Amino acid sequence: MSRPPSAPNPRKRARRKLPGARFFPARLGPKAAEDEDVDEAGLPAMPAHGGGLTLRAMLPNAVTAAALCSGLTGIRFAIDAQWTFAIGLVVLASVLDGIDGRIARLLNAQSRFGAELDSLADSLSFGTAPALILFLWSLNDWPRFGWFAALAFAICCALRLARFNARIDVDDQPHKSAGFLTGVPAPVGAGLAFTPFYLWHETGVELFRNPVLMTAWLTVIAILMISNLPTLSWASLRPRRAIRLPLIAFTGLAFAALLLEPWWTLAAISTVYLAMMPYGLVKYGRIKRRRRQDAAAQAATGLQGAA
Repeated sequence: MSRPPSAPNPRKRARRKLPGARFFPARLGPKAAEDEDVDEAGLPAMPAHGGGLTLRAMLPNAVTAAALCSGLTGIRFAIDAQWTFAIGLVVLASVLDGIDGRIARLLNAQSRFGAELDSLADSLSFGTAPALILFLWSLNDWPRFGWFAALAFAICCALRLARFNARIDVDDQPHKSAGFLTGVPAPVGAGLAFTPFYLWHETGVELFRNPVLMTAWLTVIAILMISNLPTLSWASLRPRRAIRLPLIAFTGLAFAALLLEPWWTLAAISTVYLAMMPYGLVKYGRIKRRRRQDAAAQAATGLQGAA
């Protein structure tokens, strides 16, 4: 007795490969969609009660959207020559940018969509917005070369973020594996670019607003963002046990200073970051030499074992 034909399994139809699928991976990097789960075969799991985004998946992206709105609103205040509000909103965007990724990791809501949205928001908040604000504040007095410097800063910020996204799925990242970043991060680059404003606001010295000096400064920061220099990552710093309590106390005092004297404190943070860049180069050089020595020792051990 023959069996009646069984109904086609919609799950099997979903797994049918498209032409060229054997040449290209089905999914790249983290989860391809918000709150997407995968089965044992690596395919997206079918939701039990329909699709849609959960609040857990939406929260980090909502913070990213808030950071984008904050950075772009800074341009609006710059048009009205309200410089403190304009730059303060970009600083606020950098704070929100530091929060959204940690929220995503805490809630296990990381996704390709979130990574792309974060990079697009960073390009606008820390590339386009600072370039326009600084052009309206200083570079407009030297319009031709000042505008070129503003364009260079915005373009280098976008290139830096594109390079970061292109390396998300790359395993061989010497800087990252050693606890370093490649080049100056976009939020830090925006903060460094505003350093002349911090000093001008507190001292009133017009030299800090000079368009020629500002053009040179902005160009240097743009080059640092797209450079291959290993820069320190705050997440990888491991202070010794003996200095942890003093470091906590110092952090509290720094936060108080940020509330009482924000511009001086931001200028000091920028100065300390620039001063630590040579230390980062030296530290990475030591790690690189140690890795080379370890690799040579392992190769020698392997040759002795083969002999």
